[in-house]
Amino acid sequence: MDVQDIKQRFGIIGNSILLNRAIDIARQVAPTDITVLITGESGSGKEVFSHIIHQLSARKHGPFIAVNCGAIPEGTIDSELFGHEKGSFTGAHEARKGYFEVVNGGTIFLDEVGELPLGTQARLLRVLESGEYIRVGSSKVQKTNVRVIAATNVDMYEAVKAGKFREDLYYRLNTVPLKIPPLRERKEDIYLLFRKFVADFTDKYRSPNVTLSPDAIEILTNYSWPGNVRQLKNIAEQISVLEKERYVTGPTLLQYIPVENAGTSLPMMIGSSKKEDFSERDLLYKVLFDMKKDMIELKKLVAEIINNGGNVSAFAENNPHILNTLYDNDRDIHHHMSDNNTSLTIQPPLSRNDDYRIADTEAEEVEESLSLVDKEADMIKKALKKHKGKRKSAAEELGISERTLYRKIKELNLS
Repeated sequence: MDVQDIKQRFGIIGNSILLNRAIDIARQVAPTDITVLITGESGSGKEVFSHIIHQLSARKHGPFIAVNCGAIPEGTIDSELFGHEKGSFTGAHEARKGYFEVVNGGTIFLDEVGELPLGTQARLLRVLESGEYIRVGSSKVQKTNVRVIAATNVDMYEAVKAGKFREDLYYRLNTVPLKIPPLRERKEDIYLLFRKFVADFTDKYRSPNVTLSPDAIEILTNYSWPGNVRQLKNIAEQISVLEKERYVTGPTLLQYIPVENAGTSLPMMIGSSKKEDFSERDLLYKVLFDMKKDMIELKKLVAEIINNGGNVSAFAENNPHILNTLYDNDRDIHHHMSDNNTSLTIQPPLSRNDDYRIADTEAEEVEESLSLVDKEADMIKKALKKHKGKRKSAAEELGISERTLYRKIKELNLS
């Protein structure tokens, strides 16, 4: 049986050189009893190749079982694989055969073999070397004749270096390595697979066929497909069921494909840029500079209103954005400005159609001092004035202790 015959028999779609090479290796190794380690990303179709090897082997009439090692809890995996005796642990009410005993004479496919606990790895190594195993809670050695096909989506060599996987077991499993190429390395197969999946789903759901525009085909082909064939199949099913327009364009297809970050399938990291390390003094200076900027802009605004004769409505027609910024946040806020004995009060209008007059017609733009000492003294004076000289209340207002306030008054000669 050649590669094309295997594709037809097992429903494999694609003409990629890497895919054909993987099928050819599976075809050559199938008649033997050599242990095979299938590697490839999640969703690339590793289990299909385990079926190819089993069906083309002399064990094709024997049992075949696929075991997901990552889905079995660590406390029960030995019992699942090798069986247990009655009373060997809590809940073991009767003896039970393990997978290696049930599949005697057939093939066992150990998916996600890299997730096996180290203790179970030692048991598996013994089965591979001598065909012997011991049930949990028993001392009797039993024999089995099972061909093992293992698969993993992790870097086994790195797992060995990290001490998470036994080196001797790795080399015992990796007698014949079989690498399944990811979908992004089979670009010429992506559209063929999509058409096959769409045809299957439109027939299943009795819906009209779906076709792609040239730009949609280009998007489909150039996407990295981190979920591989499984992800492509899911998206084909979504489009077949949900899309009302059966001629799918590029923008429509992008609604079903996750957004990639700069050519990678990894999610974008939030807050990855380096944050500036502001000291308390730097933050205070920043606040003061922002206050200065706001005050200058506010003074310019007041001066322009005064030049318009105090008519806010006329000013609003020419400068709507400024008044929106000034008034829309809170219509009940009054802005007070003082310059020596001149007091200027602006009250936000209830309607912009009404005219408002400014009481004082003098406004000067005074260059403010940015001295921290001057600002500190000014705040203390205002707090004392607000609380009519009551230092305890003024200290609470300023957020400092009364003792600190006494010291500041003395240092700044405010008494």
